[in-house]
Amino acid sequence: MTSMITEGVQVSVETFYQEDYSNPLQGEYMFAYRVEIENYNSFPVQLHRRHWFIFDSNATRREVEGEGVVGVQPVILPGEIYRYVSGCNLNTEMGRMVGTYQMENLDTREQFTVQIPAFEMIVPFKNN
Repeated sequence: MTSMITEGVQVSVETFYQEDYSNPLQGEYMFAYRVEIENYNSFPVQLHRRHWFIFDSNATRREVEGEGVVGVQPVILPGEIYRYVSGCNLNTEMGRMVGTYQMENLDTREQFTVQIPAFEMIVPFKNN
């Protein structure tokens, strides 16, 4: 698991290769990733937007930006953790993702950016 704290918000990410949804002969590799967002601040925060950069090992780069995560814009109270699972497909056996969340301090209405740590997606047989 990879973790990083920005502006009092910790983001941790763990990845899983999805063999049943992958087709290596067609160059299709599916990964799931579980994200935990923990609010260490004394105020509630709301996640408004996400911005991802996705890199395949063949130097292909994609950018994904949009509202919320998995269809919601969660409010995270002080000391609470919000968890979600999502997925990413790659055209190669290895890749990397990194990004940011746009969040709001619900007490002051101030917007701020939280870093999502870079994390690797690697098919298991590449780790041997």
